[in-house]
Amino acid sequence: MRVNGRIAALAVAAFYALVPPAQSGAQTLSIPVESGIRPIQTETLFHELFADFFKESDGTTYVQTGDIPAMWLRDSAAQTIPYIRFVAAYSALRGAFYGVIQRDAKNILVDPYAEAFSADYHVWERKWEIDSLAWPVLLVFVYYSNTHDRAIFTPTLHNALTAIVTTLECEQRHAACSRYVWPQSVPTHDEYNPNTGMIWSAFRPSDDPVTYRFNVPQNAMAVVAMRLLAQFARTVFGDDALAKRATALAQTVQTGVLRYGKVYNRKYGWMYAYETDGYGHFNMMDDANIPNLTAMPYYAWCAATDSVYRNTRKFTLGFDDPYYYSGKFATGLGSPHTPKGWVWPLGIIGAALTSTSRQEVADAINMLDRSDTLNGLVHESVNPDDPNQYTRPEFGWANAFWADLLFRTVAGYPAVPMGLARTVSPGERQSDTPTITPPWTQISDRAEIVRTLGRLLQDAPRTW
Repeated sequence: MRVNGRIAALAVAAFYALVPPAQSGAQTLSIPVESGIRPIQTETLFHELFADFFKESDGTTYVQTGDIPAMWLRDSAAQTIPYIRFVAAYSALRGAFYGVIQRDAKNILVDPYAEAFSADYHVWERKWEIDSLAWPVLLVFVYYSNTHDRAIFTPTLHNALTAIVTTLECEQRHAACSRYVWPQSVPTHDEYNPNTGMIWSAFRPSDDPVTYRFNVPQNAMAVVAMRLLAQFARTVFGDDALAKRATALAQTVQTGVLRYGKVYNRKYGWMYAYETDGYGHFNMMDDANIPNLTAMPYYAWCAATDSVYRNTRKFTLGFDDPYYYSGKFATGLGSPHTPKGWVWPLGIIGAALTSTSRQEVADAINMLDRSDTLNGLVHESVNPDDPNQYTRPEFGWANAFWADLLFRTVAGYPAVPMGLARTVSPGERQSDTPTITPPWTQISDRAEIVRTLGRLLQDAPRTW
């Protein structure tokens, strides 16, 4: 998934060479936290929309993942979701987001096992990851719940939703059904219990191979997605058969996660494992890429106050987690995908979006600012002792999540709901993110955000 950092750096530099330098009166957000964070240029929060979204001749929208000229199913959904809240104010966004949904649907119909595609609909990479089929469903839900635009429910989308359910059902019975193979040998533990009810996967959201075949966060996200898909199938398409299949799939996977995906730890109590083989072996870690364990409330598996989740979070955001790192400028989740000891801004953002503590959120924003070398854009990972050392100069997915964090915590926008009102635990409600500014500052910042987006839509050249 990653490309040479020097090449990507030149691409980013070329982009900024086309943009006039910021004037002294440039619009900034007001963030009065004790850390003395520098002003944040409001227009950088919309960088994704104007740099990575491209209108195509077939009416779809191609979304490249920052500095890589390919479209990931996961990344494109994640890059879109934070901006859907602005459709009510600016209807011009509707066509672009409709186009993302239709492009994802077409990509899925090309190959439901691929996670990334080129602009001509060829497969860019074919690493089977469950969440690649879950993220587009969440995108459909968020878009429809905010716009009630039934135009998205095309025959193409219906066919894609059917392909999603068929593929996930098959991978529940991988040994008996699947023909998926990865042409290269990958270091993974191939023995697994075929009767867990969970879905078999080959790779993590980081595009790294799994250790054990059942990745718990990906399975948890699949449960949320299948519940949503069942509603679309029944109430929009009148496809009761597909709705029943999706509902049954959600129920069996949920049962599997709760039965096989949890482990009792003497220090933390009952908590979720990152991966399991269903035979009692667990991979106790977390990865900055989402879905992960830390971000479970973000994708509506549970509330941030859920007791098992709270135990899990204490582990994932502590040094018993082998991929939790700390340095002079940043502390947070890393990944085996990048150098040991390096922190992912996306990991810091995911922890902040699911925090219940105002101070944790303020500290996270401060760390993200101190470790930033791009004046508002986000790297993939950074050396927490020297942010001038990093991977990927500009990571599209993380840029969008950084914007979402500020939309929520500085401007007071509510979280964009990712699923139905309930979670897997009866009585739980989905969680929101604490704000870090007083109400009058939120009003000012919200007005500034809306004005800036309007100016960009009117004046800036765009390709969609």
